[in-house]
Amino acid sequence: MNIANKLLLSLCLCSAGIAGCERLGQPASAHAETASHGDHGSHGESGGHGEHTIWLTSPKKQDVTITQQYVCQIRSCRHIDICPLETGYLEPIGVKEGQRVSEGETLFRILPAMYQARLAAERAEADVARIEFTNTRKLVEDNVVSPQELALAEAKLAKAEAQVKLAEVELSFTTIRAPFDGIIDRLHEQQGSLVGEGEILTTLSDNSLMWVYFNVPEAQYLEYIAEEGDRSTDHEVELVLANGKAFSQPGAIGAIEADFNNETGNIAFRADFPNPDYMLRHGQTGKVLIHRTSHDAIVIPQRVTFTVLAKRYVYVVDDQGVVHQREIVVDHEFEDIFAIRTGLAETDRIVLEGVAQVRDGQKLEHSEFRPADEALSNMKFHAE
Repeated sequence: MNIANKLLLSLCLCSAGIAGCERLGQPASAHAETASHGDHGSHGESGGHGEHTIWLTSPKKQDVTITQQYVCQIRSCRHIDICPLETGYLEPIGVKEGQRVSEGETLFRILPAMYQARLAAERAEADVARIEFTNTRKLVEDNVVSPQELALAEAKLAKAEAQVKLAEVELSFTTIRAPFDGIIDRLHEQQGSLVGEGEILTTLSDNSLMWVYFNVPEAQYLEYIAEEGDRSTDHEVELVLANGKAFSQPGAIGAIEADFNNETGNIAFRADFPNPDYMLRHGQTGKVLIHRTSHDAIVIPQRVTFTVLAKRYVYVVDDQGVVHQREIVVDHEFEDIFAIRTGLAETDRIVLEGVAQVRDGQKLEHSEFRPADEALSNMKFHAE
């Protein structure tokens, strides 16, 4: 390296050292100034927290709908077995499975030959008794026989005529007719089958009105009975089918059984549903939803409450701005609100935001009131 290059290198190293010393001196004062400003800002935030605004609101009266769900079984209002009253062979069957039939329509016929022959024999016996009665009456008129003979002949005639009527009834039993409009179920016997008295041939269902049975726990039964005569509560009964869709027709409670099931603690209710389109069939299942509309219920957002030892409380603020812890009893719980049974009135002021920052007996210095409608419109918070 020549002398000129060595001198240039020495000058560059000296300049770099001087610049480094200057930079090392500047950060010390800048860091101290920044630290001083940071302490001041931290102190200011702490002071602001002590003046945090507490938001208040009030309960609101409004109608709420309470829904209770029960598993149910769907039954026809009339579902009977079709059975013969006489023994015999089935003639050709004029109905099909699943067919709708009308009252009085012929369903089955039993071969009537034997019953027709019996009727003919009984009619002949009645004719003989009638002739004997006529002859005896003439003899009585001629004083040939006593009146007792006439009474005996009259009794024989009455008996013979009764036998004729019995044979006619037996013959009519060979034709089985529908006792009401309905739907034919599965045919258990076919043409030519020998059927006996009381043997089930098929079933007939009247599906114009469906009876839906479901079990209600004792506590909910007592609620229903208490609200049945209360005009402030309306009941709506809805049926949800197995596919999750609601049945188009509304229902009504038709009956309540007389006895509780001691093993389950339930009692059976029956809801009646019109079935004009005959969509519902005997034996279906589903869910019954009972919607109870409670008018002028006191409601509050869930987030204004807190629990202590399984009891629920809210903070109520009096006219002097003093906070008081008050126990409430929740009647019904919904997604974001509580319907209150006891503990609050519509005129109370309660802590809406800042529940965790206040204490019982504290006097609020900074509070703002938010109307109940506004508070209830933004409730996507869980209870504390």
